[in-house]
Amino acid sequence: MTPRDLIEGDPAGWLRWVGLPVDGPVRTIDSEVSTVLAEVDKVIAVDAARPWVAHLELQSTYDPELPVRLLVYHALLLQRRHRRVRTTVVLLRESADGPATGGLFEELDDDPDPTLAFRYRVVRVWQRPVEELLTGSLRVLPLAPLAAIAPAELPAVLHRIDDRLAQEVESGLADLLRAATFLMLELRYDRNQYREILQSMIRWRESGAYQIIVEEGQLREARRLVLTFGERRLGQPDAATREHIESVSDLDRLERMVGSAFTASSWLELLATE
Repeated sequence: MTPRDLIEGDPAGWLRWVGLPVDGPVRTIDSEVSTVLAEVDKVIAVDAARPWVAHLELQSTYDPELPVRLLVYHALLLQRRHRRVRTTVVLLRESADGPATGGLFEELDDDPDPTLAFRYRVVRVWQRPVEELLTGSLRVLPLAPLAAIAPAELPAVLHRIDDRLAQEVESGLADLLRAATFLMLELRYDRNQYREILQSMIRWRESGAYQIIVEEGQLREARRLVLTFGERRLGQPDAATREHIESVSDLDRLERMVGSAFTASSWLELLATE
């Protein structure tokens, strides 16, 4: 379950969490109205007395060009939807923050007055109280491990997430939300920090989400071994080769590639392993 899916599942809950008003019926709208807007994370229409549009953008990495992109999206949405547009950036980790994410983009000319000024809201998840995520919408619950908590608090947070999922949703959706929580954990914590915790949680261990975690861990390790052993024999791979290896999701094939890394005479031969 991707962040877009989380927003799609409860757009009103996300609006409330980021501090925007839900002053009318809420619905997500297809953002793929142009080649550029296809990149937008999620657009939500609020059919209030004075209708408006919320644009939510989630960032896990720092992008110095972000304000310009947001300005382009804002202008296109304003043109296409003919409604006020409120833009909010949700920064998922501290490394996504920087000078370009201050909430104001200004274009300055020779005179002291800006020729253009564009404001957007910024939500820094690591500064938010964990309680608001643990008690809010189920679709923001997976972000709780990224909130303002110390590492020692992580076990209690994961147990509370697991308890809510067990009590409030059917097992299929619970597994998807557990998988989404795992993706959030990967943004902040070393795997050893949470693996033992999850292994001790029966519902998590027995869920489909845990199997996803196990399989993904095996795939990552196998890809790492292919690259490590391949580099020792064949030298550094080019970007296309590395991307190809990172895209392989067949564990059996990766394991065969690990073996081939000791005998292959080129990266091309190694990639041909079936």
